[in-house]
Amino acid sequence: MNSTYVIAQKELKSFFLTPSFYFITGLICVILSLLFPAHFSMFVNTSQMAAQQMGPDGGQQGNIHYGLYLRHLSYMNLLLIFVVPALTMKLFAEEKKLRTFDLLLTSPVTSWDIVLGKFLAVAGAIAAIMLIALLYPLITLIFVDKIHWPSLILAFSGIFILSLIYVSMNLFCSSLTESVLIAFILSVILNVSIWFVGIGVEVVDSQWARQFFEHISLANQLSGLVEGTLRIQTLAFFVSAVALFLFLAERVVESHRWRAS
Repeated sequence: MNSTYVIAQKELKSFFLTPSFYFITGLICVILSLLFPAHFSMFVNTSQMAAQQMGPDGGQQGNIHYGLYLRHLSYMNLLLIFVVPALTMKLFAEEKKLRTFDLLLTSPVTSWDIVLGKFLAVAGAIAAIMLIALLYPLITLIFVDKIHWPSLILAFSGIFILSLIYVSMNLFCSSLTESVLIAFILSVILNVSIWFVGIGVEVVDSQWARQFFEHISLANQLSGLVEGTLRIQTLAFFVSAVALFLFLAERVVESHRWRAS
């Protein structure tokens, strides 16, 4: 396990010392800084209209969590679909191209040490980006009386856990090729594709098949978390998805070890 943390520390340090990471983070800040004020203004106008029609409560339209924070997180998720591949595409592909991957395979570390170390490093980088994204809802404390912290933290945790699925899938994509560009494209395609799995509910007739597609539907599993509800079933789904793709990445790395020996 010590080897895992050494690899994670090395990779995480390389992220924070690489200009491209700060470029990506700066671009995210620019996009969110343009979108969040516009969404906040839209929420204020919508909630005022809802209050006039439905009373002081304003229903869900007057709820800042639903009307503003979840919209903010939906755009954050859209950004992560492209940001995570940008962070993971070099972790295996570039090392293979530069032949430093062969040196890593001959070192006294296991395939799991390599995969988990790189996974933890990207998870740390994404956590830093998510903390920056959290600053925007915190700014609304200037204008609102209070924030329902459990719902906000749980919603952000949901998007962060979702990003871990992206990380595990994209590490697997990076392990398959020596081309950074191909790794990026494969990762983006996979990140987008998993959102369409739930469509199977609409096209199958079997009750068992419908339940299966509902269970593996990412939107269905995520909805409870972003709305502030924690379910064991949802956590089990996310852990299983991450474990599956980390296992696949480990198998690819191990196959390279056998070929290199």
